[in-house]
Amino acid sequence: MWEVDVAADTDELQVWIDQDLCTGDGLCVQYAPEVFELDIDGLAYVKDHSGELLQSPGVRTLVPSGLLLEVIDSAKECPGDCIHVVRTADDVAVAGPDAHEGT
Repeated sequence: MWEVDVAADTDELQVWIDQDLCTGDGLCVQYAPEVFELDIDGLAYVKDHSGELLQSPGVRTLVPSGLLLEVIDSAKECPGDCIHVVRTADDVAVAGPDAHEGT
């Protein structure tokens, strides 16, 4: 049911990566290279709208409206379970380790 709410307004989602859990597999980069990037340390980080790598722990970036499904899929498929996707308005997790996913 949350998928309907999320699809209604994609600009209200943010994503971040917990590098302590990142395994460096790079699946997220394959799903959404506009949002994720592997750094020289072998870990994944999010990028802002201009493509700048955001390396501070816990830093969030908005999910581009055209990449909603790719970002959610990357969170679901991440072997490190380290990608967090939350609604900006209320900080409720919609994908990742803190989300209640019925499928």
